Amino acid sequence: MQKLEPPDSHHLDAAIGWLGLGCVDDARAELEKISAVNQLHPDVLEVRWTICAHDRRWHDALTIAELELQTAPEESSGWLHRAYALRRVHDGGLPQAWDALLPAAKKFPAEPVIAFNLSCYACQMQKLDAAREWFHRALAAGKKEVIKQMALADQDLEPLWQEISEL
Repeated sequence: MQKLEPPDSHHLDAAIGWLGLGCVDDARAELEKISAVNQLHPDVLEVRWTICAHDRRWHDALTIAELELQTAPEESSGWLHRAYALRRVHDGGLPQAWDALLPAAKKFPAEPVIAFNLSCYACQMQKLDAAREWFHRALAAGKKEVIKQMALADQDLEPLWQEISEL
């Protein structure tokens, strides 16, 4: 992936900064200043996806995630973003999110967020054995205490909270 050069890199940095401050409109305005040739850069798409997610514009987020997968299939973020959006679009849901993310687990076995999200999806689909398996994969791939704290704060995993707290 080619690195953005100034001034586009400055606009992207500013957009990220504005997002960090909760100023979504300012972040969106900074992205609009990025040259047309770089509008499909994976880093720009990632910030656009974040804005769509913030605004709960899930169909737009799904479209952007598909572009992320096309432009940077070697990055896990597009896979995660697509599944996240698929779970929330009107004609989507947990099974669609699961099916979209499952191939990413083979492609990115060391990415704990993929296993974590699969655990969440399985748990919400009442597949608790699968949820446990994916959760343990997330623990093995990531930092145990960080993953455990994320899980205990995630409503999707509430059916497993007692077990997780004992780990």
